[in-house]
Amino acid sequence: MKPAHYVGGSFLADEPGGTAFPLVDPVDGTERGQVPEASRETVGAAVAAARAALEGAWGATGDTERAAALRRIADGIEARFDEFVDAETGDTGKPRELAATVDIPRAIGNFRSYADLLYGRPERSYTTRIPGWSAGAGGQALNYTVRRPLGVVAIISPWNLPLLLLTWKVAPALAAGNAVVAKPSEETPSTATLLAAVIDEAGLPAGAFNLVHGHGAGAAGEFLTGHPGVDAIAFTGESATGAAIMRNAADHVTPVSFELGGKNPALVFADADLDAAVDGTARSSFTHSGQICLCTERVYVERPVFDEFVAALGERARALDGYGPMISAEHRDKVLSYYRLAREEGATVVAGGGAPEFGDRRDGGFHVQPTVLTGLPETARAVREEIFGPVCHVAPFDTEEEALALANDSRYGLAATVWTRDLSRAHRVAPRVEAGIVWVNCWNLRDLRTPFGGVKASGIGREGGEYSLDFFSEPVNVCVQI
Repeated sequence: MKPAHYVGGSFLADEPGGTAFPLVDPVDGTERGQVPEASRETVGAAVAAARAALEGAWGATGDTERAAALRRIADGIEARFDEFVDAETGDTGKPRELAATVDIPRAIGNFRSYADLLYGRPERSYTTRIPGWSAGAGGQALNYTVRRPLGVVAIISPWNLPLLLLTWKVAPALAAGNAVVAKPSEETPSTATLLAAVIDEAGLPAGAFNLVHGHGAGAAGEFLTGHPGVDAIAFTGESATGAAIMRNAADHVTPVSFELGGKNPALVFADADLDAAVDGTARSSFTHSGQICLCTERVYVERPVFDEFVAALGERARALDGYGPMISAEHRDKVLSYYRLAREEGATVVAGGGAPEFGDRRDGGFHVQPTVLTGLPETARAVREEIFGPVCHVAPFDTEEEALALANDSRYGLAATVWTRDLSRAHRVAPRVEAGIVWVNCWNLRDLRTPFGGVKASGIGREGGEYSLDFFSEPVNVCVQI
C-alpha cells in the first residue's frame, strides 16, 4: 500500500500541484516509491476533521465502545501481520525477526492493553464536612473526579520504531476519547498508512483518526504542532526537535508529552555475571544498529574486570551480522563522522569504526560497523553527544560513587542498566541514577503498565498504562452539596 494521507475517513489522492519526495530503501539505497508532502491546507483539513469527530459521533462514544474499537484495530493489525512486517522492514531495513517479534506484536499489544485499561479504572470521591452546618441539613459536599478528553491531539512519531511508537501514543489517545492527527517520520510512512487502513476497516467514526505525511520544520510537522486547533502534542524524537515543538506549543500553551534523546549509561560491577553483562551490553548497544532511544552508548566497568569485558564485547561486535542499516545516507554520514571524531579525540577503536563492504547490493545502502571505543576522556564529544548508531565507549571506574557520578554526568537521562549480583547494591544504586528507567541485569524488558519517559533533556512527562491515560485526559472535579 503506497503512502497516502487519511483525512476525515478518506484516503486522499495526490493534491493538485502537490509535491512528493522519494521513499528510499536503506538496505541498498534504491527508491521504493513516493511519499506525498502534506500542505498547510491538508493539515488544516485533518485538524478540522478531528474537531468535527469530537463534536459528533466519536465524541458521543463511551468507554465500552472505544474499548471495542481498539480491539478491532488490534485484530486488524494481527490479520495483516505479514503485510505490516514487510512494510516495517522495507522502510527501516531492520532485521525481519526484530519486526516480527517486537515491533508488530507490541503494536497489537498497545491497542489491547489500553482497551483493557478502560475497564475498572478507579474514580476517586471524597465526602467533605462543611463547617458551621449540621449533619442532614446540607452540611456535606460530595466531591468526585471525572476525566474528559483533551480534544484534538497531534502525534508525531520517529523512524526507528515506526509502528510501535506511533501506536504507543495513538492507542491511549483514542482510548481517552481524543481525536488524533498523526504525522509519522517522513522516512517511515508505510506502516502508518497501513494502520490508517486498519482503523478505516475497524469502523471508527470519520475524523477520529487522521494521518498526514511530510517533513518537520517548515512543513507538515510544523503546520501541525503550531495549529491553533490542536489541544495537545505527543512527540517522540530528538531533543532539538522537541525544543522547537515546545516553542511552537508555547504560543497556545498547548500541553506536551515528549520522549526525547538519550546518552544512556551501563554500570558493570566486578561481581556481575560477566557473560550476561557482555551479552546484555551487546544487545543494548547494537540492537537495530543502535537506533533505539534506549540503547547504551556509555559503558562504565569496574576496573578489575575492565580488560576482560572490553575484549569480550569487542569480539561480540566483530561477530555481528545482519544488524541492519542506518535509516538514511544522512544518518549514516552523521554516525561515520562521529567515528572519525572519536579517533581525532584519541579513542582506541576496539572493534568496527567504519563502513562494511559486503560485495552485494547492500554496498549501495547505509550501513556502518558495530563499534566499541575506549580511551576517551569524559569531556570528549563522542562521549557526551548522542550518536544514535551501533557504538559505545567503555571506560573504567573504581568505586560505586565514581560509577554513579560518571553515569549522571550527562545532559540526558532516559535509561540506564546496572549489572551486579549484589542485591543490596542494585537497590542502592538504581534509584540514584538520573534516568526515567533503570534496568538491573537486563535491558529493554518492558511492562506496558509502567511509566516510561526521561529526565533532563530526555523528555517531559511519562507514558504507559495509567500515565498515558492521565496525560491524554483532563481531570474535572465535581462538587455537589448534599
